[in-house]
Amino acid sequence: MNFSELFKQSNQLCRLSPDGRYSAVCVQYRLVIRDVHTLQVLHLYTCLDQIQYVEWSADSLFILCAMYKRGLVQVWSLEQPDWHCKIDEGSAGLMASRWSPDGRHILNTTEFHLRITVWSLCTKSVSYIKYPKSCQHGMDFTKDGHYMALAERRDCKDHISIFVCSEWQLMRHFETETQDLAGIKWSPNSCVLAVWDSCLEYKVLLYSLDGRLLSMYSAYEWSLGVKSVAWSPSSQLLAIGSYDEKVRIINHVTWRKLVELEHLSTIRNPKSVIYKEVETCPHLGGDGLSFPPISTEKSSLFNSESKYEICQPPVDVPVVKPDPDRANPKLGIGMLAFSPDNQFLATRNDNMPNTLWIWDAQKLKQYVVLEQLSAVKSFHWDPCRARLAICTGSNKVYLWSPAGCLSVQVPAEGNFQILSLHWHPNGDSLMLLSKDQMCVCYLETAGEN
Repeated sequence: MNFSELFKQSNQLCRLSPDGRYSAVCVQYRLVIRDVHTLQVLHLYTCLDQIQYVEWSADSLFILCAMYKRGLVQVWSLEQPDWHCKIDEGSAGLMASRWSPDGRHILNTTEFHLRITVWSLCTKSVSYIKYPKSCQHGMDFTKDGHYMALAERRDCKDHISIFVCSEWQLMRHFETETQDLAGIKWSPNSCVLAVWDSCLEYKVLLYSLDGRLLSMYSAYEWSLGVKSVAWSPSSQLLAIGSYDEKVRIINHVTWRKLVELEHLSTIRNPKSVIYKEVETCPHLGGDGLSFPPISTEKSSLFNSESKYEICQPPVDVPVVKPDPDRANPKLGIGMLAFSPDNQFLATRNDNMPNTLWIWDAQKLKQYVVLEQLSAVKSFHWDPCRARLAICTGSNKVYLWSPAGCLSVQVPAEGNFQILSLHWHPNGDSLMLLSKDQMCVCYLETAGEN
């Protein structure tokens, strides 16, 4: 495992191109495009203000930079560096911007969710979509890019509109059986749309592409409901994370529950495999000599190292009691994701922030538990294999696979604390991001299946 030097970045705005050839790094109002393998600077673009969002087009030929404070979007071309496009939303303001799947249209959401403006780079035409609902997951495209589903709020009722992306024509429009729709998500096979209600009501609705209600699932009637949702890559399973600290998995045939996965504060099953991160002292050599720690903080090479130990049940899982007086209490399943081969499901219970749970998605039971020294900030599956990368806000990156666990310290000077990470599309490297720096971690993949 090798690491690149550190590079500056702002607001963790670093993105790898979909084709895996380039990396885009924002530094204040500058956009730096590098070759992924050599890290050589290929293009340097200067925007009109500090960049607040960046996104590649699906074909990796264009990249947009959004400046929400000024209501501006600037688009740059990699094939024609002299070409650029500026979109000004004017008095309507701007609060979100994203590419359409074809990479030739930009969808801007104006302030207060008054409308969505669709800008065409090819024809320079503009069209408008009214009544978008103000929710975090209110827009989703099918994986094949043919259709877009949009949550809408009309006459104090929730609706879904399905558009054909090629012409932006409305194909279906229907009212949903929700009190306050919180999110929508297409299945990977583009056949089923999952819709879930707000946190105050447990309700998940499954709609077909033509707007038919296939099924409705509700686990209980009390006041805290769905917190997170994830489809398996095969579209055969839907995992629902709830505020009651459980994950429920429903199947695509009957849309009924297969299993409840509980996140217990004490793991008693003698067959459970539990990896616990423990600190090790790097100052003790094998010859028994001890060296005093270096007082300066300029080098993380002398910070504490760590490794994993296997613990035997019963094991108490660290629990953080949520504050009931604060909004959005840290309670329930806030993060969950399936591995690309459909074999595993990784979850984090927000009031057990130091613990990562990995479940066997085939046998529908606990596979392994990872207990970290610090709270898990982010985790992502390798796009090509069952390998999980984890960061906890420390100077270490953690990797798990069915073969075991690994803790690796980034050999960087200064206080490089990893807050988020991104996999390269072919899984041979990781982009590691701290508050204002980034580096690339190159993984050894030779000999792996």
